[in-house]
Amino acid sequence: MADFLLLRVAENPSFHVGVAVAGLSLFVLTVFGLAFLDFPPFTKLYDTVDAYARFCWACFMKPHAKGSKNQQDALENFYKAQASVYDKTRGMLLHGREDLLGLVASQLKNKALNGRKPIWVDMGEYVEVPNFFKTVYLVDLSTSLCEVAEKRFEALGWSNVKVICQDARAFNLSNYEEAETPKAAEKRMYGDGSSTGEHEGADLITMSYALSMIPEFYPVIDSLTSLLSINGIIGVVDFYVQSEVDFQSRNYTGGVLDRHCTWLSRTFWRTWFEIDRVNLEAARRDYLEYRFGTILTVNERNHSFGVRIPYYIWVGCSKERGSTEKRLAEIDAAATESPFLSALDLQTGTAVHHHECRSKAYESAIVNLTHQLPLPASWYQNHHWRIYYDDSLEKHKQFKDEYIYAFTWEDSRVDARLLNVQADDVVLAITSAGDNILSFAAAKPRRIHAVDLNPAQNHLLELKIAAFSTLSYSDVWKLFGEGKHEDFRELLVHKLSPHMSSLAFQYWLHEGPKAFKRGLYYTGGSRHALQLAKWLFRAFGMRNEVKALCEAQTLNEQREIWNRSLRKVLLNRTLSRLIVGKEKWLWKALGVPTNQRALIVQDFANQDDAVDDNGSSTKASESGHAIWEYAVNTLDPVINTSLLSEDNSYYLLCLQGHYSRKCHPEYLTPKAHIKLSHPNAFDGLRIHTDELHEVITRMSPGTLTIAVVMDSMDWFDPAGTAAAEQVAALNHSLKMKGRVLLRSAGLAPWYIRVFEEHGFQAKRVAARLPGTCIDRVNMYASTWICTKVSEWTDKKAMQKDGMGKPMTPLEI
Repeated sequence: MADFLLLRVAENPSFHVGVAVAGLSLFVLTVFGLAFLDFPPFTKLYDTVDAYARFCWACFMKPHAKGSKNQQDALENFYKAQASVYDKTRGMLLHGREDLLGLVASQLKNKALNGRKPIWVDMGEYVEVPNFFKTVYLVDLSTSLCEVAEKRFEALGWSNVKVICQDARAFNLSNYEEAETPKAAEKRMYGDGSSTGEHEGADLITMSYALSMIPEFYPVIDSLTSLLSINGIIGVVDFYVQSEVDFQSRNYTGGVLDRHCTWLSRTFWRTWFEIDRVNLEAARRDYLEYRFGTILTVNERNHSFGVRIPYYIWVGCSKERGSTEKRLAEIDAAATESPFLSALDLQTGTAVHHHECRSKAYESAIVNLTHQLPLPASWYQNHHWRIYYDDSLEKHKQFKDEYIYAFTWEDSRVDARLLNVQADDVVLAITSAGDNILSFAAAKPRRIHAVDLNPAQNHLLELKIAAFSTLSYSDVWKLFGEGKHEDFRELLVHKLSPHMSSLAFQYWLHEGPKAFKRGLYYTGGSRHALQLAKWLFRAFGMRNEVKALCEAQTLNEQREIWNRSLRKVLLNRTLSRLIVGKEKWLWKALGVPTNQRALIVQDFANQDDAVDDNGSSTKASESGHAIWEYAVNTLDPVINTSLLSEDNSYYLLCLQGHYSRKCHPEYLTPKAHIKLSHPNAFDGLRIHTDELHEVITRMSPGTLTIAVVMDSMDWFDPAGTAAAEQVAALNHSLKMKGRVLLRSAGLAPWYIRVFEEHGFQAKRVAARLPGTCIDRVNMYASTWICTKVSEWTDKKAMQKDGMGKPMTPLEI
């Protein structure tokens, strides 16, 4: 019966008419009724719906004017219907504009303009204008958008903004600014950094989603090179699609994290945007990178519409900036500790070239200049801390963009006492998490070379250096004391970015927001050990005991808490056998490689009283026994001699995941912040991303005074030659009486003999015997200082050149 009635209703035309009339009448009455009400939420909703309706009509449904071949007519046809609602609708579609402005603004603020207000030329987009600009030129080809911009600027009272409706190719700054005088041009040409106040070009050029809409983009980009001042900044944000095949062999792109787009993404978005005359061919971005030097670059995806729309943010400069031979040689000399060769020496030939060491960064720069390519991005940074490296090499990719150590595991107080760093010292040290590098920097040596093969470890050091260079103590404490910061991304874009390399900036833009929300010290490979301990304490209901241990006020109270509960969990023999003693776990969570683990097992096997649970001998037994005893000899003495709540930040961090105001590393004290936030605090720092041996062999002979290799010598294979080669390189690069500080998991590591055979005098300055503590960490069995007492020469490697003169290792 119900189906019959529905069928009769559907067949009755008058019913449809009645429903339509009733619906229309209700709609009209509703609109008229609401028109008499003051209802702001409704008004806001109506404006939003109206704006997006206009946007959808113009972008997806409105046909283009037939026969329109002129780009200005095409743009006007596209924008006229939506010009009044352009800003409202582009917030969701055009991501990255605010980030671009934040990046270029922070770059400008970091530059010394000698009191002169900068000139900004914006190609195609209205943006908020800070008060410090002298003049802002907004250049756009769409008359509708220009009219909207003019009205808005007039309403704001911004008299320093000029809207120019013109083809970007024809825009010439000299038509609007006073011409540069010959005197000013001469100063700029010959590198005089002073400003005369006369026009020298635009200090800032930005293009927001404009480059993809310009048909003949080559002459526009060419015109921008002459429009930008020699020290100016250019920023671009736009859509793109590109395959890794296009950019994989380039070393000047500033990093390629997330740059590759899949075939489906490339095909779909290129076709989709072409409907509105937006072109996403890869050549636009490629040519931009070719004509300018890259400072920072970012590859992102817009998820607003439930899809992944690729867009990029790029910040660049004149590719001639800082690319003179003199400037390159100065920077390279600091990286290799080589004497700087002046231009006069090069011309007269008085310099001895075959003794001059060159870094890989310098060699890459020469190759690029020879082929008229921009230099790698690291050469255009505001600071030359980070030395260029090829991030595409497999030796760097093996770490899968993850650092192992989120905090350094060597006692900086002991290092300071043993080494007594002086102002004329040249220190080379493994980066790790960078904590000890900061401790050395506070001592103000002449130079510090931080070396790590893992790029992410050096990214972490860069982040810490940038933080000290620009942030207040409270922000630095949040980042590295508490390990959390609710505004990390904003700090990164607006404050930290001018002090970071492009690769490090990309990394932290991608990883940082998650890391500093979760907690910095629960990231990296070391997080596995911290998370396991946290899980065990929770599973055994010992969270209160952990808190009590971290807050204990006396050693007796600390020992009591440790022995009654926590020790039974952390030093559990079964746990050691099943998990902690396993080779994969030791490497993944604690960074202990196979050869170092072998040292621990060998020392254990050498003990006369090594027995297992049943009292049987455990010589040459499985590593679980050895690792368990090693842990006992590490942790028990720490608890007995060092108060965690006041003087052992290393284990306090492991237990609670952050430092306390009372107990933290020296570099996080207010006093250290004053030293490390000084403008010249890191001028002597160079960060190398390479093997230790590769860096040392490129050092000028006899220039290092201190080398801190941590426990890296434990990693070498006793049957190989790598250890001997590295020790020989250390002898070559160290001054006479220069020192090598090292730690080992073994009491008498095999390679000490190698040091002695290569011109060093070795002295064990600390040995961890059962029940004793050698420092607050107490993780290593011994600490050594090897002092260079004689030159070492490998007679087999020393070859003769045509003049009978010994060749340097680099020439060989």
